[in-house]
Amino acid sequence: MSSELRLKKLRGSGGYVMATVTDEQQMKGNLGGPDLFLAPIGRLEAEIITKHFCNTCEKEFEGSPKIEFENPNEEVAENLILYEKGQYICNSCNTSIAEYREFRKQDEAGDVGVAKPLEPAVESIPQQVVEPEVQTPQQTVTQPDPATSVSSIEGRGVYDENANKIGTAKQVGIDSTQSMVLVVTKNDGIEGSIPWSNIKKIGEVILLGNPEEAAQPGKCSNCGFENKDGSKFCEECGTKI
Repeated sequence: MSSELRLKKLRGSGGYVMATVTDEQQMKGNLGGPDLFLAPIGRLEAEIITKHFCNTCEKEFEGSPKIEFENPNEEVAENLILYEKGQYICNSCNTSIAEYREFRKQDEAGDVGVAKPLEPAVESIPQQVVEPEVQTPQQTVTQPDPATSVSSIEGRGVYDENANKIGTAKQVGIDSTQSMVLVVTKNDGIEGSIPWSNIKKIGEVILLGNPEEAAQPGKCSNCGFENKDGSKFCEECGTKI
């Protein structure tokens, strides 16, 4: 680890902290843009945090916010455990400034295997407002509402349907067709986007699914023609459904 320490602003979903961090920690917090983020860095010692800002209080405070964490040691995939999860909490109003998750491989030399079933975890999305009367009937765990989930996914690992890590979640955006996408920093450092419809589940990690799983019954995967339910071949192009 580098011995060089620099005072940096580290962003979270509910504010930021000013802390003296090493070059290695800065690299972890860099998701490809001009800002540095707390979530990928994990837990910092309170002594190195000089100030923190809370979006709810709209005020900057001297010193460190409260840092609460636990070690669930929960297996989220074969050879991958959730070792620690925690959050930075405003000393004044007790709202979350940032969350983090630390994953570890049980066998460092081995690969990550099939993901374990992920259940919706309301506690992992502290800013989510549950209002059943205004939720759309189609909203499910497999299609999480972007408006309520954006603040909770920064820095979370993104895994494909085979539980292979493909990158780290950065933010939610809009592509050229005005469709919602998840912006990720890939393993090679290049930024890319994933259609929101390809997200299967959001838990401690973000798990993607096969696009075909979300296909409408009777819709042709080749030309997009919507056939009648039960059709075996597309009436437009003849492709097998």
